[in-house]
Amino acid sequence: MIEQLVKQIETRFAELGEQIADPEVIADRTRYAEAGRAYSQLEPAAKLAREWREANDTILSAEQVLAEEGEDAELREELGAARRRSEELAEDIRLAMVERDPNDSKSVIVEIQGGAGGEEAGLWAGDVYRMLAKYAERRGWRSELMEGGDGKYTFEVKGDGAYSVFKFEGGTHRVQRVPQTESQGRIHTSTATVAVLPEAEEVDVQIDPGDLQIDVYRSSGPGGQSVNTTDSAVRVTHKPSGIVVSMQDEKSQLQNREKALRVLRARLYERALAEQQAELAADRRAQVGTGDRAEKIRTYNYGERRVTDHRIKLTVHNLDQVLEGELEEFTEALQADEKQRRLQAQAAAV
Repeated sequence: MIEQLVKQIETRFAELGEQIADPEVIADRTRYAEAGRAYSQLEPAAKLAREWREANDTILSAEQVLAEEGEDAELREELGAARRRSEELAEDIRLAMVERDPNDSKSVIVEIQGGAGGEEAGLWAGDVYRMLAKYAERRGWRSELMEGGDGKYTFEVKGDGAYSVFKFEGGTHRVQRVPQTESQGRIHTSTATVAVLPEAEEVDVQIDPGDLQIDVYRSSGPGGQSVNTTDSAVRVTHKPSGIVVSMQDEKSQLQNREKALRVLRARLYERALAEQQAELAADRRAQVGTGDRAEKIRTYNYGERRVTDHRIKLTVHNLDQVLEGELEEFTEALQADEKQRRLQAQAAAV
């Protein structure tokens, strides 16, 4: 079984390697993007397959020498290690070939908004934004704030595989703490919602310019004070869906328009994915990575310096480090959980 899977990986990886070097494919933007993405996604499994081949070559060589020349303690130990390594790699290959989310390699647009809790919820939304921006920095990805203030933050994370990490941050983040505005020291519970959108390329979502209504107006600061004397703020309305995106942080109308269209494209792409997933599964909650945003995914308790992820029942007591973007422990546990669930679903479907 594993031999057949390794052969399939080797054959497919070689085919993709030929495709991304083919001048005809290179000339076709859509085909080249798809082939490049598939090559990158399969590369980790191909590496495991090579290591599995090497381990099995060692096994065969050791067995042959032992059969021809007799017992050798050192060689017998090497044979045992190679067999254990082969078994480990076989399991890693099975997990690596679990059907993955096709958006995992994409960059993301993250939207954060204060939820329940009034002014404190807006402050918490800012804390969540800073936490996630620092996490992006720790991963070596570039983040750009597209819009921020009044408890709402939209930012982009550019980097290969950003969605495979940030998708686990989508949902309701709950905080339990004493607000700065609380004079009697009472603990309040507030929330911030996070939406993580895989950034759509033009090849993913085609937008008909005729479906857009674009309005321009003057940017304004707190209290309505004018911060720009030109009509640089942009509001884009997608008439068929009713989605509205506004941008005003840039001084250039062109830059605000470009940012608004990127967010619009991501929202339309997410909507199309949600519709597709709803058709494929009657119960969306059973689908990995498509949890309802309204669900509480994580609680941050300041009094106990505790952070609990409710999806995998993981609790840590390093709140300060988590707020500084140290989210790797949660990400690794959630990725492992996702793979196991996908593997189980895949086995059940066979």
